[in-house]
Amino acid sequence: MDNQAFVRIQGLTKRYDGVLAADNVSFEVRRGEFFALLGPSGCGKTTTLRCVAGFEVPSTGQIFIGERLVNALPPYERPCGFVFQSYALFPHLTVRDNIAYGLNTRRFRRGGLVSKLSVLARMTSSRIARLPADVVERVERALGLVGLGGLGFRYPSQLSAGQQQRVALARALVIEPEVLLMDEPLSNLDLKLRVEMRDVIRQIQNALSITTIYVTHDQEEALGMADRVAVMRDGRIEQLGTPIEVYSQPQSPFVAEFLGGANRFLGRVLRRDASYASAVIGDGIEIAATAAPEGREDVSVIVRPESIRIATDSRELPGPNVLRGRVTKRTFLGPIVRYEVTAGPLSLKVDSGSDGSIVSVGSEVTVTIPPERVLLL
Repeated sequence: MDNQAFVRIQGLTKRYDGVLAADNVSFEVRRGEFFALLGPSGCGKTTTLRCVAGFEVPSTGQIFIGERLVNALPPYERPCGFVFQSYALFPHLTVRDNIAYGLNTRRFRRGGLVSKLSVLARMTSSRIARLPADVVERVERALGLVGLGGLGFRYPSQLSAGQQQRVALARALVIEPEVLLMDEPLSNLDLKLRVEMRDVIRQIQNALSITTIYVTHDQEEALGMADRVAVMRDGRIEQLGTPIEVYSQPQSPFVAEFLGGANRFLGRVLRRDASYASAVIGDGIEIAATAAPEGREDVSVIVRPESIRIATDSRELPGPNVLRGRVTKRTFLGPIVRYEVTAGPLSLKVDSGSDGSIVSVGSEVTVTIPPERVLLL
């Protein structure tokens, strides 16, 4: 990946019958970068992706791929491969013919009458006409790339969901696009397959150094796969940065809560000094943080569940942000245990490793929140 912007979106807005689906969206994707659009359903991420692909026409704004303005280009003239959420495989065609479909359509548009008839026959049924040798070579290369060598003559119904997703990926890659667009490609897979396909997609993307825009509502996918993430909300980009930046330094309460399910309380700044800032929340509970925004007194106090320490030790502990509480709920989640702790007027989500002692519901506990892990936004 280099630092040169390859895909540029400038002021993209899309309206559907008065509904604003994308609202003045602007961002750049570097050549060879894996870029994720992340957000809840209806936030505008798929609309933005479909505008880049040419499936939707922006109401306003410009889309550049390389130095070329592509707004007026139909999808088949854009240097993009698209992987759909639903796979969109043709059930009557073999795996090999499904993958060759994009190559066939390009030959159909360029060819004469005889060539068009031959291509049309191949797109209808592999029994009518054979693929040319150069197409077969490219299809077999794509099959090998996604780990499906030897399965070219099967039909989609004879494949698992994970294999079908690999076929959809191979079909997008076989045309050798400059930009790979992926619309929630793993949402129909079970957890084990999703994790497996994340690795497959990232390995292929790295190997090909292909510029990729990936749409997902799954924060784990975005944070685990992308070089940079744009978090979207209500048609706008709420924050853009590396996975570490958007998770560790959220710029709004929405981003903090969407990424990681943070505890959030409304507070009011009490003081700012060289060591700490502090805010009061609930019934006079003071929470210390390392910094507070300038010029505002009303803030959101954000604390991530994994930042809170929980103990059954009843001793008075020194330092700020030490609260007494009671465990009201416990959920075992494999590597972690999530507790809900009531501390005065506050209800806190607390994540603790499951390899230690497990605290029982009803237990009196002490929770400690390091000031450096408290955000005042």
